[in-house]
Amino acid sequence: MLAPERRNRIMQILNEHKQLLVKDVSLELGVSEGTLRNDLKILEEDGLLERTHGGAVLPKPHTPEYTFQSRSLTNQEEKKMIGKAAAKLVQNGQCLILDASSTSLELARHLVHYDYLTVITNGLATAQELTRNPHISVIVVGGVLRPGSSSLEGLLGKGLLGQIHADVFFTSAHGFTVTAGLSDFSIYEAELKKTMISNVSKVVALLDHSKLNRRSIASFAETSQIDTIITDPGADREFLDELEGVEIIIAD
Repeated sequence: MLAPERRNRIMQILNEHKQLLVKDVSLELGVSEGTLRNDLKILEEDGLLERTHGGAVLPKPHTPEYTFQSRSLTNQEEKKMIGKAAAKLVQNGQCLILDASSTSLELARHLVHYDYLTVITNGLATAQELTRNPHISVIVVGGVLRPGSSSLEGLLGKGLLGQIHADVFFTSAHGFTVTAGLSDFSIYEAELKKTMISNVSKVVALLDHSKLNRRSIASFAETSQIDTIITDPGADREFLDELEGVEIIIAD
């Protein structure tokens, strides 16, 4: 089991049981306690858990991030600004891919007023929003629906995505750093996004300030693959200045 997959499994166990013991999980995953402690240290640095004596627990401030509804309420005003700014990059007649993030949902709310778009998404809420306009063709990428989620995960839609050439891929992420690029909490979501990126002309990252200089478990896009980043006025300008070859748009 690779490290990203192992850490994803650790978080699945922790999310289910709210706490874990090193000795139990090391046996379940077939790794040494030292390896597991190192995983917990990395996950704690990413803000995904808090280590305790002999184990780990979910941090209270981050618990709401595990449901789509609660994530959509986090930095809501910033996400609305970013969604509005992203819509200005769209032209009628384009083929778009939107991920299942709450920020892409804000973008979708602006796209409802466009005509003759084709939108591919793995976000159920995004798809439902876009179907309000009969002139928008919505294609939903199949997958597994997780409890508390509004996204379809897995690679069941990989074949479909391989047949479609899209103009723009709009995606958010759990975190973004210069070295790790865009990264997500779920390795399955990350693998799906890698497929989405592989056949598009432009990648636009929708990142509120809390996502910047933050790393998660599984990377799905290198910094060199990103054409544009749209963020909010709260973004660290020094961090943004480190980026080369990426268009930066500050939403207002």
